[in-house]
Amino acid sequence: MTNIHTRRRTLLAGAGAHATLGGLRALGGLRIAGGLRALGGLGTLGGLGALAGCAAATDRSTATDRSTAAAGTPDADLRALAAGRHRTASNVARDPHRHPLEVIAFLGIRPDSTVVEILPGSAGYYMELLAPWLRERGLYIAAGRDETAPAQYLADHRRLLARLEAEPALYGRVRVTKFNGARHDVAPPGSADFVLTFRNLHNWIERGEAADALNAFHRALKPGGVLGVVDHRGRTDQSQQAQMKSGYVRQDYAVALIERAGFRLAASSEVNANPRDTKDHPEGVWTLPPTYRLKDVDRAKYQAIGESDRFTLKFVKV
Repeated sequence: MTNIHTRRRTLLAGAGAHATLGGLRALGGLRIAGGLRALGGLGTLGGLGALAGCAAATDRSTATDRSTAAAGTPDADLRALAAGRHRTASNVARDPHRHPLEVIAFLGIRPDSTVVEILPGSAGYYMELLAPWLRERGLYIAAGRDETAPAQYLADHRRLLARLEAEPALYGRVRVTKFNGARHDVAPPGSADFVLTFRNLHNWIERGEAADALNAFHRALKPGGVLGVVDHRGRTDQSQQAQMKSGYVRQDYAVALIERAGFRLAASSEVNANPRDTKDHPEGVWTLPPTYRLKDVDRAKYQAIGESDRFTLKFVKV
């Protein structure tokens, strides 16, 4: 194992020219922490009736008064991983819409950070980048489903575990934990530098699960640790309740909700903004790519819009 760092640097450099990262498998077959025990779901959690209406009264809607931060410069090794052939084609196709390198830089994640991603799923969009990047100096924790999850979610979680097992050089040091609101510790209390959630908040709000989820994140983070949240940004001319079923979340509502859970909004970024998104689609946000819930109906129209308009928020544990 003495040549791990040398081999990793060589392979990452090759990835920048689309050289394969498959050779990394020679670096080890470390077992995945947590193994097949980490099956989990989103159980019923505490309600948020007090926030059911519009949160505009807080007047913290866009957080522009707290400065919209520009993303920093992405790490060179991370850029090489983004170009690596280990990434799936479907994930690479999402990059122009999701800007993962800019999001990671904006949040301030370092290669020695302990990072918890909530429900990465078998697609592993951010996992493909973060897990190998954090492998040597940091820690990537995949907080996945537990045994109470519906069958389709458990099936996807098993695919995630199988993927981790199949590519130990990339994912052999991934730690798998359970997430189901506040029922489990997604990481040892006070141990995480970052907790990340991408396009999950709208589901937790609709199901009355957000308070317990945020409690679990707060418990896992170190003092001053960062919660990164990306989700579909809702309309300001409608209450949150009015657009709940569409998958969109008012930014002011999200900020008020998360700050009530013991966080402070530190910065926001417009890196995932999409002004073409009119947020009035027949099947809500799922009308747009990559879901295309209407199948071929007006597909070219929705393809031209692209993925949803999204807020990208950085909170600090207080």
